[in-house]
Amino acid sequence: MASANDSVNEHEKELVGWFYPPDKLKSEAYVSSMDQYKETYQKSIDDPASFWGDIANEFHWKIPPNQEKFMDFNFDTRKGNVSIKWMEGAVTNISYNMLDRNVEKGLGDNVAFYWEGNFPGDSKQITYRELLSEVCKFANVLKDKGIKKGDRIAIYMPMINELVVAMLACARIGAVHSIVFGGFSAESLAERILDSKCRILITADGSYRGKKLINLKEISDEAIGMCKEEGFVVESCIVVQHVSRGADNGNSDPPVAKRPCPEVPTHFDDVHGIDCWWHDVMSSVSDQCDPCWTDAEDPLFMLYTSGSTGKPKGVLHTVGGYMIYTATTFKYTFDYHPGEVYWCTADIGWITGHSYITYGPLANGATNVLFEGTPFYPDSGRFWDVVDKYNVSKFYTAPTAIRALMKFGKSVVKKSSRKSLKVLGTVGEPINPEAWLWYYHTVGDAQCAIVDTYWQTETGGHVITSLPGATPMRPGAASFPFFGVVPAIVDEHGNELEGPCEGFLVMKQPWPGIARTIYGDHERFERVYFSKFPGYYTTGDGCKRDSNGYYWITGRTDDCMNVSGHLLSTAQVESALVEHDAVTEAAVVSCPHKEKGEGIYCFTTLMEGVEFNEQLKNELKQKVRTKIGPFATPDIIQNAPGLPKTRSGKIMRRVLRHVAKNDKNIGDTTTMADSSVVDTLFENRPNVNFLPD
Repeated sequence: MASANDSVNEHEKELVGWFYPPDKLKSEAYVSSMDQYKETYQKSIDDPASFWGDIANEFHWKIPPNQEKFMDFNFDTRKGNVSIKWMEGAVTNISYNMLDRNVEKGLGDNVAFYWEGNFPGDSKQITYRELLSEVCKFANVLKDKGIKKGDRIAIYMPMINELVVAMLACARIGAVHSIVFGGFSAESLAERILDSKCRILITADGSYRGKKLINLKEISDEAIGMCKEEGFVVESCIVVQHVSRGADNGNSDPPVAKRPCPEVPTHFDDVHGIDCWWHDVMSSVSDQCDPCWTDAEDPLFMLYTSGSTGKPKGVLHTVGGYMIYTATTFKYTFDYHPGEVYWCTADIGWITGHSYITYGPLANGATNVLFEGTPFYPDSGRFWDVVDKYNVSKFYTAPTAIRALMKFGKSVVKKSSRKSLKVLGTVGEPINPEAWLWYYHTVGDAQCAIVDTYWQTETGGHVITSLPGATPMRPGAASFPFFGVVPAIVDEHGNELEGPCEGFLVMKQPWPGIARTIYGDHERFERVYFSKFPGYYTTGDGCKRDSNGYYWITGRTDDCMNVSGHLLSTAQVESALVEHDAVTEAAVVSCPHKEKGEGIYCFTTLMEGVEFNEQLKNELKQKVRTKIGPFATPDIIQNAPGLPKTRSGKIMRRVLRHVAKNDKNIGDTTTMADSSVVDTLFENRPNVNFLPD
């Protein structure tokens, strides 16, 4: 059992200065100094056509890009419709560039993916040549079902090789894939299928999360039924035999590891009369399939993300710009070199998995780890066991996972070697300095560079990040813009701020990977991202820039609180709380307050063995007062043994706001990993009297 002292020590927490790239990493890096970064960055914004044109030349084009019309855009809604185009008229195929191109370069026998299942011992690998063969076969399956260029395909699958095969097969024939995270409910899946009119659904019989079995086929059947009720018919449902493989037909290669979990069904009813098994349809098709040559501005995929109205929006990315941007950000952000093993722990159902498990790594001929499991099964050392098993050198995960692992202490991590690690990345939210320091010292043994990447579903790839061989690191800072990205910080009136400042983060010109529209609703695209500050892409995030030019993301602007006239980011308060040795994770929301308008309500998860008492609450309040100021003193600090999270690890602050208001009508909880934590939060909720009547 870990104690409060088994975390980052006080001396480490006082280190607000600089951490520098290790000499060995610096010596082999593509960008090895800040002078080199600045020179390359300047070229990328002064002459983007030349900069990105040189990179585009590394890829295969049926018709190469025209330098005279390499980029065309309008960000200003006052000057007409928002429009973004890169390399329009150039013709390529992204599947060809991910697979055939690498085989032709002699990488056919290189491992593309080491698949590591939920259960230790359940693993296999696939080479680039084998992956090409499987993609061509499944592309032929889709063509046999009448799928053609521009058709939409829904994919609802666990983290298995067939998921990558399916998305690249869609890309090979010009179909548009819409991947839905396997933790979403039937209603959410149906909503996405209906919005994009997907003709085919690709799924699996089920998946495991630790010892929990998720019946994906049952959820899919329910979603297809909901679509039918709305008058839309899904034509076919292709099902991968995953959890039941080997159970009734010997279809297991390699043999399934012993699974200490509930028995899985070996037969599934064809409820809607449209089902077929993946292995059946793949058994009778050719492994040769010519690619469909597509325009650089043809759609590649849509990915649904939350909207402020509650209706998810299908963010649409196109072929050419997305290809060269994810390839470039992957290469430079992780400083990936041939022969290294890279592992991103995200799910492909999110943009991180699209860009930094599939497209970015494969564009560089990388060897990946594809992980189906969780950080905590069969124990909290699983990440580090996998790192050692495959000699992972570049590792990419979320601050949420890091903070969750911190509570188990250093000893679990130190049982592993981790000597292969060179670069540690973070993604999904700003990382607080305390978690950064734990990651740096405990996981990286102070021998790795940390890259804290800032980006969004809409940006397609990293837009602000450090570079591991060049950037002096500051715990918690996103650092500097990536090549081709021109950020600005504006005030509430849209005026650009210079020097050290804090305000709204916007972008002044496009980069190749930026989304082009919201599927079927370009007006919404303009309204959400370009109407608040005409002439800029609005990220929706707050940001500060320090005297050294570093960018620090302060959180969503809609996650700010106006407390007694002070604009305060919830992320600031959370960061202060987790500085205390006793706290492993914190979430802060605003709540109605009789006098202040908005009060500060804090949920804290403690290290194992730490008692929640009045003394601790007072220490935490003082920590916030010292870190931010008296105006930021929390009104309520509540013990939260667990926080409501989606299965991808995001804290559901919407639910926490209901707890703060003592409102038990919390709405839909289908995407919540463990709904029982909400009952505990209501039980622990203190009886407060500052809420309005």
